[in-house]
Amino acid sequence: MSATRKPMIAGNWKMHHTHLEAIQVVQKLSYRLDGDDYEAVEVVVCPAFTALRSVQTTIDSDRIPIALGAQNVYPEPQGAFTGEVSPGMLAKLNVSYVIVGHSERREILGDTDDLVARKLRAVLGAGMRPIVCCGETLDERESGAAEEKVAGQIRAAYHGLKAADAEQTVVAYEPIWAIGTGRNATPDDANTMCGLVRATLREIVGSVAEGIRVLYGGSVKPGNIAELMAEPEVDGGLVGGASLDPDDFARIVQYRRSK
Repeated sequence: MSATRKPMIAGNWKMHHTHLEAIQVVQKLSYRLDGDDYEAVEVVVCPAFTALRSVQTTIDSDRIPIALGAQNVYPEPQGAFTGEVSPGMLAKLNVSYVIVGHSERREILGDTDDLVARKLRAVLGAGMRPIVCCGETLDERESGAAEEKVAGQIRAAYHGLKAADAEQTVVAYEPIWAIGTGRNATPDDANTMCGLVRATLREIVGSVAEGIRVLYGGSVKPGNIAELMAEPEVDGGLVGGASLDPDDFARIVQYRRSK
């Protein structure tokens, strides 16, 4: 972890928690974190669309220093796109971060590299910050194609992007084979791939790549976060299942205490 990049721990709740459950989770999480935690780590929660407004009002009314994130967006300002949510709708809810290109969107729901690039730019255009996901399948890793896959995803997303815009982004490297499986990359693997992401960014946008946070995601838990965060290229975690429980998520945010 670089001293120049503030660590980020972001919880991706996926399709879990009603709006009432989400309120309780955020409140319980806030009880377990203190000012030192927020000073050391940027904490983000990404609820389902149906819970965004409830979590926003909870964060605002209780003055909780947790950033609000969304899990997806459609890259048009408005129109006949049934079931989709626009960047402007999210921005009006004080959403700070939007996940784009998560492997579940790519693998299950058909998001292409081109669509991910459009979403990235739409998020920036609405004054929010994208968390751009990349990662390889088990077959791609075992065949030696992991680096080509990840670098290709980064090039497709960032091609032609101005350096000043790229500086506002976050990247999350998530090996698909480690998401929700209980398996996770070794800290050395995570560091190598996060370093590859940064090197690829450097090719595209130059020196601002040094300030872009690169997170690791994939079965991040309280028991492995400290080892992961000890790696110089790992700037935080995009946490799935363990972020649903406020006790586990708080322990991940407080990884420094386990050292």
